[in-house]
Amino acid sequence: MSNNLKIPDFDANLIVSEAENIAKLHAGMFWNDSVKTVLSICCNSPELFPYLKVCNSRLDYISKWLNKYFGGYNNRASKRTSKKIGTISDKIIDTIISARLPTLSTDGINYIKYAHRLSMSAENILGLLLEEYLAEKLSFYGWYCAWGETINKVDFCTKQGELLQVKNRSNSENSSSSSVRKGTIIRKWHRVNAQNGAYYWKELNQLIGCSNLSEEDFTAFVRQTIAENHAALYVEDSKYWQQIQ
Repeated sequence: MSNNLKIPDFDANLIVSEAENIAKLHAGMFWNDSVKTVLSICCNSPELFPYLKVCNSRLDYISKWLNKYFGGYNNRASKRTSKKIGTISDKIIDTIISARLPTLSTDGINYIKYAHRLSMSAENILGLLLEEYLAEKLSFYGWYCAWGETINKVDFCTKQGELLQVKNRSNSENSSSSSVRKGTIIRKWHRVNAQNGAYYWKELNQLIGCSNLSEEDFTAFVRQTIAENHAALYVEDSKYWQQIQ
């Protein structure tokens, strides 16, 4: 989609100045190097702007972009309250498990189901935890988080225009970088190899130019974040948690 369809009356200089005015006036928003850098990167490469529905003016787009950015920032793992799982367990799952493992009791099957649902809840916030950990660590080195997916297919950027896409696990994409246009490269990094469990913190340290990123440090961050904000992980009210030692 062309930039003209994304932002009416596109003007890079006006976008930044108008965004600053809006952010300074609204509760829950602020204006600093992080916000300015992320927005400026999009202005310099307009194809990186995310598509936002029904924007009738430049100010309308800017307001929605800022809401998207601060929606992500204010809902980061250390601050969020995760919602209750919106689906109920399908009873046929009990039948499938008991048919394969007939010695399991009803309680045993329920343990499995509730543990699985809790595991899914944990997986749902893993990406948010990784994002916040990196946001805290990388800002010192000039890498800023594009909270709320405010840069298309990019998670972190620098004032120099360097772009980084972060994923928790490896996937089918083998390339370590991709090009969104001539001269604009998005580097890619994932935390762990899904096939063999190998971690790639060394590669990220080399890319950023630091040495303090590690699985041990990330684990400590996760423990502290969840300990200080229990609401980040939704836990269903169940007698089974009290019974498991």
